Amino acid sequence: MQTLEERAQRYASKAHAAADQRRKYTDEPYIVHPAAVVELVRSVSDDEEMLAAAWLHDTVEDTGSTLEDIRSHFGERVASLVEMLTNRGAVAGQNRTARKLAHFRHTQQASADAQTIKLADIIDNTRSIIHFDPHFARVYLIEKRVQIRLLTAGHAALHQMAEQVIEQGIAQLGQPPHNVPPHWFEQQEEKYHL
Repeated sequence: MQTLEERAQRYASKAHAAADQRRKYTDEPYIVHPAAVVELVRSVSDDEEMLAAAWLHDTVEDTGSTLEDIRSHFGERVASLVEMLTNRGAVAGQNRTARKLAHFRHTQQASADAQTIKLADIIDNTRSIIHFDPHFARVYLIEKRVQIRLLTAGHAALHQMAEQVIEQGIAQLGQPPHNVPPHWFEQQEEKYHL
């Protein structure tokens, strides 16, 4: 008989494959991202429902799965964690800054367990974006710097790791060949008034 985590891994693998979802920069099957998030979460917790939610954290946002599907297959707590991690989507007429601020406030209200999963998600995505898309990383890193300041209930070790990855990325973009001046990052961050 499969564990809850094994069932979540299989469900997420099938859902992302059915949506033909791939990693943006590498074209790998999308499930490599939830797998990386799970391993980061596993480094600080052996809570099986958290690990299941880590596998499933993008299914409602990115596939045909609904929260009701997650609830019926994995129970209330896993569905609740996934809901806290799901971006509620754009409101008509909102610019990127407004959309991101709304999402940051949503994750700020999440439980400590959901925030821990979100920190793992940020760590894995940040590593990829810095490596594959330094131009977009300039904006993304500032957004993530603002967001992790709000994720104070998440696990301290993952919070520290997320902060390190973000700050190292910003420092890297300030060096050749990118040469982004520090004031550019400061101006970008001023857009996100919370």
